[in-house]
Amino acid sequence: MNSYLELANSVIIDKENRLVSCDKSLRLIGTGRSAFVFKVTSTNKAMKVFFPNLAYISIEEAEIYQSLQGIHYFPSIYETGSNYIIMDYIEGYTLFECMTYGVVITADHIKEIDYALSLASAAGLNPSDIHLRNIFITSDGNIKLIDVARYRQMKKCRQWSNLKKAHRQFYRKRFFLKKVPASFLNILASLYKRGLIPNYRL
Repeated sequence: MNSYLELANSVIIDKENRLVSCDKSLRLIGTGRSAFVFKVTSTNKAMKVFFPNLAYISIEEAEIYQSLQGIHYFPSIYETGSNYIIMDYIEGYTLFECMTYGVVITADHIKEIDYALSLASAAGLNPSDIHLRNIFITSDGNIKLIDVARYRQMKKCRQWSNLKKAHRQFYRKRFFLKKVPASFLNILASLYKRGLIPNYRL
């Protein structure tokens, strides 16, 4: 296998931040607002490669992950570069996928996520941008959190407290469907970002 630097350099991204090509050792598993995420085949590692115009975020996120090493709720990182991070590959479902596949998110899961975020706060960070796609329930039932680039921002973020509120007020009710179409969740997310859901504000 090529070095991680060579693998990162094999990722070609065009001016519209679309993936053009990459080494055959990389399998695309996710696309975010600032990066592509690949599984490095035949390993338990993932590679996050940032878009050229947002490569600076890799340095910020790598530093934050370094400050979280030793807290098992966050992935370990193994190598960083000017535009990439090598970290644990997480086997499991995001909370978004849990809701679309019908995997139940329990009150114990919520408490564990709360505890993980409290550990990040105790490390001097301000956990922010906490949403359904950056929290995993792993295949063995544990919690993992990813995408920590905004954990140093100063403003108070209410996303997690709003998710907890929605879990308590709606999701835990017997009448609430535990399997929800992704399209419906995306509409809710759009309305939330625009401040159009009463009693739920960013």
